[in-house]
Amino acid sequence: MFKKVLIANRGEIACRVIRACHKVGIQAAVVYSDADADALHVRMADEAVRIGPPPARESYLRIPNIIKAAKKIKADAIHPGYGFLSEKPEFVKAAEDAGLAFIGPSAKAMEQMGDKVMARKLAKAAGVPVIPGTEGTVSDRAAAKAAKGIGFPLMVKAADGGGGMGIRVVERPEDLATALERARAQAAGAFDSSRVYLEKRIVKASHIEVQVMGDLHGGALHFYERDCSVQRRNQKVIEETPSAKLTPETRQALVESAVRLVKKIGYYNAGTIEYLFDGDSGQFYFLEMNTRIQVEHPITEVATGVDLVELQLLVAAGEHLPIAQDDIHHSGAAIEARIYPEDPSTLLPTSGTVEHLALPDGDGVRVDTALYEGYSVSPYYEPMMAKVIARGDDRDAAIANLQKALDRFKTGGVINNIPLIKRVLNHPTFKSGAYTTGFLEGYLKEPHQAMGNELVAAIALAIAQAREKSEGGQPNKWRIFGRRAQVVGRLGSGVA
Repeated sequence: MFKKVLIANRGEIACRVIRACHKVGIQAAVVYSDADADALHVRMADEAVRIGPPPARESYLRIPNIIKAAKKIKADAIHPGYGFLSEKPEFVKAAEDAGLAFIGPSAKAMEQMGDKVMARKLAKAAGVPVIPGTEGTVSDRAAAKAAKGIGFPLMVKAADGGGGMGIRVVERPEDLATALERARAQAAGAFDSSRVYLEKRIVKASHIEVQVMGDLHGGALHFYERDCSVQRRNQKVIEETPSAKLTPETRQALVESAVRLVKKIGYYNAGTIEYLFDGDSGQFYFLEMNTRIQVEHPITEVATGVDLVELQLLVAAGEHLPIAQDDIHHSGAAIEARIYPEDPSTLLPTSGTVEHLALPDGDGVRVDTALYEGYSVSPYYEPMMAKVIARGDDRDAAIANLQKALDRFKTGGVINNIPLIKRVLNHPTFKSGAYTTGFLEGYLKEPHQAMGNELVAAIALAIAQAREKSEGGQPNKWRIFGRRAQVVGRLGSGVA
């Protein structure tokens, strides 16, 4: 086992990896930018090395700086976390050239699965269903003919993309040229590649993924599925396991296909096979593979009782997977909410200093965060403040437990999106389990939801006050209080 691991990341995932290292007796070192000099991951680590100024491109994305830091502290291995350099093959190669173990997959696996066109071909070769689409990237000239064969609606997707970027939905043939231009431009800016391909759009789609883990000896396991269909702008907001949409037969076929693909490509360490599930046909299709630990891995951990980050460390050290597939049991249900610094009414980002922090705890509740009182929400990095995870004996119990946990989560000084999450959890479509990837965007387009109950109440109150003044009277504070309660009550009941 390693003696010292350098964590090339920040925030809650860096804190999470530190805890896993300490659990198995490994020293945990971290890197930090000037903006993170007093961050929680720096406080928790055994050692910390400055790597540059606040902008990520000058610090957390600077491979030479991170390799230099690892050598300075004599680390044995590097854990990339998620985001930043976690899926960069050149980072894997740089680490290995420096004599460091990389706690993740091989550079080859990253290159294969990072190329969405190649990943489709490999999935197809492994007998995994793929969404109808082009077999390779397309030129603008060839796109029209290919689109006609696929049918509308369809999607233009970046071949070297990820995270929901470089994607455009095309409803009509006349919109294809504009979609190609915009997808290529975004992909070029985000991934330094303008290659795109076409894929049929599944209208009633759910985003379901399978957590997998492989070792260096050909072993491969799955840890069941997660449903990540509550999304806004292709970014996940709420995730749960198991998915309420799958029959036992479909679930078995899904997880078996994921393991087949892992074995087909000789993949090792943690990964996630992502699928689109067609609610009309009940068929699942390969979407892509994330070659790293996922943001939402905690719900799998609490549902299976397996520490996935600890397994990452063991596998990277060359050990066999210490458990067999039959040892992995899914118990009850788990759900996670991502807490963002966003105004729940306007959905605009917020910032500030956390003046008061209250984190929920208790049976079945877990919070992964790097917040502390006095922490300043930074404009430089991923804005997620925390992940609140809740478990229950069944789905309803897990949701109820999450709702109670969210009631106790307080970040005084920084507005967060918890009110929106609560509304989603109480929505009949979400409660039924029949929601799709379009659910949240559609919900937010409803007039009073897009603005938020609180904002609507404020507008109604302002109108009432203005009317009172126009009639020559002065607003009475008790009358205002009563009117506010009445307005908010109507909104909460759906009457307004």
